[in-house]
Amino acid sequence: MLRSSKLLLLAGLLAFTNTGFAQPAARKGIRTLIIDPGHGGIDPGARGSFTSEAAIALQVSKKFGDTLAKVYPEMKIIYTRTSDIVPGNSPTIDAGLKYRANLANQSGGDLFIAIHLNSAGRKAGGWYERKVVDKIPRTKTYKKGKKTYTKTYYEYVYENVYVENKAKGTETYVWAMNKNDSKINSVTKNNEYSGEIDSTSALAMPDPSDPVEKARMLIYAQNYFRKSLELASEVQEQFKDAGRVDRGVKQRNDKGIWVLQATGMPSILIEIGFISNTEEEQYMASEEGQREIVNNIFAAFKKYKEKLEKKSEEKDKEEGKKGF
Repeated sequence: MLRSSKLLLLAGLLAFTNTGFAQPAARKGIRTLIIDPGHGGIDPGARGSFTSEAAIALQVSKKFGDTLAKVYPEMKIIYTRTSDIVPGNSPTIDAGLKYRANLANQSGGDLFIAIHLNSAGRKAGGWYERKVVDKIPRTKTYKKGKKTYTKTYYEYVYENVYVENKAKGTETYVWAMNKNDSKINSVTKNNEYSGEIDSTSALAMPDPSDPVEKARMLIYAQNYFRKSLELASEVQEQFKDAGRVDRGVKQRNDKGIWVLQATGMPSILIEIGFISNTEEEQYMASEEGQREIVNNIFAAFKKYKEKLEKKSEEKDKEEGKKGF
């Protein structure tokens, strides 16, 4: 029984490799980075009062890439899109999602970072609701038999009241693994999420009962999840230090995010703020706001990269000692 289980796992690993996902190699540092600006083209994503998620995500992504290129000229940076199109000029949103993941995998990416904007509530900025603003006591008199009674009731006053869309802050998503995996206990679950992400697609999420997918999840759990969580946590820490509202590191166990599930490398999706919040939309659309956001993500990336390289150096030293 044990032998057959091992054979099944081996077959799954081989199938995993043959589907375009490279088995984890002894990669040192980050040589190839995939930057994925959310949405694009026929898919504008969430809409704000005066701009769109696709537009701001692209602006921030390109500025982030430009910053990295100046500091790390040796690093290869690949964008899933550099203009307002569905990635790969794909005819549908689902095809665009497949293109993003395929590009990342076929390029041998060491890290995948998607940039998105959040949205919540009924309308960007706010909306009007009919609400009770006052109640006026009234009395009415009635007879019952020979007695007269007075009864108090209230007349409600309604007005159309403006409700501000107040949801704000940043959050970063990682791969949604099995809920029972001990490695994900520290990750905030978000099963009643009302925001907007590239997870509303009809594309099927990995089926953990499938041997191939199970093998892929095992590879991810052993090699990529810790790194993804480490980078995601650092991103949120940088945002928090900058005074942004920290909504935490999250995963969606009920409905995964396809581009994270389908990329064979450490991967995160950053929600840089709520476009439905007027104040945050103005901030994210401004040059100053975008510069701060890019600096936050860059600082997190730099710390993550340095930790990765330090661990690799320490491992090399240990292996060198064993060789003598």
